[in-house]
Amino acid sequence: MEPDPVALLIAKVAAQDRAAFRLLYTQTSSKLMGVLLRMFGQRAEAEDALQEVYTRVWLRADRFDASKGRGMTWLIAISRNLAIDRLRTKPDATADDEDAIAAVADTAPRAETRLIAAGEARRITDCFATLEPDRAEALRGAYLSGLSYIDLAARHAVPLNTMRTWLRRSLVKLRECMDA
Repeated sequence: MEPDPVALLIAKVAAQDRAAFRLLYTQTSSKLMGVLLRMFGQRAEAEDALQEVYTRVWLRADRFDASKGRGMTWLIAISRNLAIDRLRTKPDATADDEDAIAAVADTAPRAETRLIAAGEARRITDCFATLEPDRAEALRGAYLSGLSYIDLAARHAVPLNTMRTWLRRSLVKLRECMDA
């Protein structure tokens, strides 16, 4: 069986070795943060829990038994158990009547909002029609399809600086058209 570097660090932490504790944190915190983020779904809660995990590790490192499992498994178990305990003690978010009503509320856009959006879409389409076709296609590629300037320059067989000029001038024309 291959050596377990995390278990070795935990053994040093049990002897109150601060340098080993810092190294343990450096080598394991990202993995534990991932576990906690998946469980909590919120970065702030996960960060707070991670701090408590390492406090527990510092205080309980002498309880780790390398013959029962790997060091990382022990750290993950501490993280999961802490997260489960915290999630169990959280008050139910939908217990309040107002929260329950908000959860059921219709968030679909109203007819007026849909009509305004349709009118704006027509204006944008009309403004795109005022551009030269290759410039309009390049603009759509850059800002709607997420293509890079280099990809667009290659696609239109123009130098990179020319593509930048096309896009900048086309955006100015679109803005003027939309403001009119």
